[in-house]
Amino acid sequence: MIQKGQLDLRKFVAPEFVCGHGALQLAGRYARNFGMKRVLLVTDPGVRAAGWADAVGESLTEAGIPFTIFDSLSPNPRSGQVMAGVEIYRSEECNGIVAVGGGSPMDCAKGIGIAGSNMQDILTFEGVDRVPVPGSPLICIPTTAGSSADVSQFAIITDEERKRKIAIISKTLVPDISLLDPEPLTTMSPELTVDTGMDALCHAIEAYVSNASSPMTDLHALEAIRLIHTALPAVIDAPEDLNLRFSTLLASLHAGLAFSNASLGAAHAMAHSLGGTLDLPHGRCNALLLEHVISANYEAAPDRYDRIRAIIGRGQDEKTTLAEMVAAFRKRLGITETLAAAGVSEDGIRTLAAKAYADPCLVTNPRRLTCEAIERIYAYAL
Repeated sequence: MIQKGQLDLRKFVAPEFVCGHGALQLAGRYARNFGMKRVLLVTDPGVRAAGWADAVGESLTEAGIPFTIFDSLSPNPRSGQVMAGVEIYRSEECNGIVAVGGGSPMDCAKGIGIAGSNMQDILTFEGVDRVPVPGSPLICIPTTAGSSADVSQFAIITDEERKRKIAIISKTLVPDISLLDPEPLTTMSPELTVDTGMDALCHAIEAYVSNASSPMTDLHALEAIRLIHTALPAVIDAPEDLNLRFSTLLASLHAGLAFSNASLGAAHAMAHSLGGTLDLPHGRCNALLLEHVISANYEAAPDRYDRIRAIIGRGQDEKTTLAEMVAAFRKRLGITETLAAAGVSEDGIRTLAAKAYADPCLVTNPRRLTCEAIERIYAYAL
């Protein structure tokens, strides 16, 4: 692992955020403060059916701001869907975007913003710092606790032709504000709660062991791990408990502030490849890969992994490894399948590994992994 000192220069980016019950109702006020005259409200059919898009729409209406709803997007937002959103944004003469939902609507909204302002196809921005012109003002209201798209400088978009996810990383993608309200989380299914929670755990662990970590990101990563470990199992048994829901939302916030500035690692690189190829839920992909990536990386950052183990392993047998603890945690939450059960075949591993090897998240993995090493990790997870 590349060791860096705490005195090394670091840049830390974060949006404004408002936390607490009722934050959702501030959407109209902030849209008006940002000078939005007409809003593109980006959401998805599930969030709309749950009533949260309408609730945000009411706030916009009360503030005197007209809006157009765009909800034609899938769980893994596709490049074509982003460009369709750009067309609606232009035709409706919008000058601001409000995203309501999980990672998919928020990533799609980010894509619409930068593709529209730069007048280029969304796929041209793949990579790091390749967005010349910032997007339009963006307000995010997360309805899940895990993606952290509401506070990060990342957007993950599926390239439909190549069946792969691309990562766009730029400070121009950091939203203007995140309104963190626990109430929308109460309509999440148990499965979605677990998948997004495991995504947050993976964000936090990978940020903490990243070779771009710093004292600031460490604080957020460790607190996210603590909160997820205690609150996620509890909220499954009490889904209406706003205090527990807020704890998971706070965990997602901490994890997002950590990984947005320290980046991620092999688990996310491999999950992006897996999700892009088979269109699987991102959080579930991370959950099935995380323990195997920890095993592969451990010798490159033993002190850091041991610090994580101390948080989630209190009272457990000293011989139990962190990887085993993470495996037991996700099984306790009901994630018991393997990659094979999710549709991965041994014949497809080489292609998956090649895509993961090209993912920018791999750059900050604590251990330098070859393509062959990535193939072995996939094979262990089958």
